[in-house]
Amino acid sequence: MNLYELQNEFLELLSMAEDPETDPQAFKDTLEGLEGEIEYKADGYAKVIRQLEASTDAVDKEIKRLQGMKKLFENNVTSMKESLKNAMEVTGKRKFKTDLFSFNIKKNPASVVIDNEEAVPPEYLKVKTEVNKTAIKDAIKNGEAIEYAHLEQGESLVIG
Repeated sequence: MNLYELQNEFLELLSMAEDPETDPQAFKDTLEGLEGEIEYKADGYAKVIRQLEASTDAVDKEIKRLQGMKKLFENNVTSMKESLKNAMEVTGKRKFKTDLFSFNIKKNPASVVIDNEEAVPPEYLKVKTEVNKTAIKDAIKNGEAIEYAHLEQGESLVIG
């Protein structure tokens, strides 16, 4: 198989990797079916991996941008509701209707306000227990026998 054919196959593989409709088994089969020398395959894989990493970074940035917009919208809604509520209270109109909407200032359910957290008895505290894996790792490295855990060291590919 020549380099041009290999490049086309890797472009097809990239297209499949970016398509959410792609069947995972079809992607795997295409990946395994690529022919060529290991060096050419590795270069092709690396190109696809780099493109997917760049796409992932772009999606992360877009998520952050959209989350910022969402927060802005939420803050504006809260501010506008508070302004409208204040205007209704000042004018004494706690309930009214227009041609489009109805407006009403209602009482919310009672909520608990803690005045002194240190004075709260234990039966009212939520405690989340979390395993301290760093401490266990340090203990094992220092020669302690830990029957409920062990260290494993995996490997990962580095593309330079």
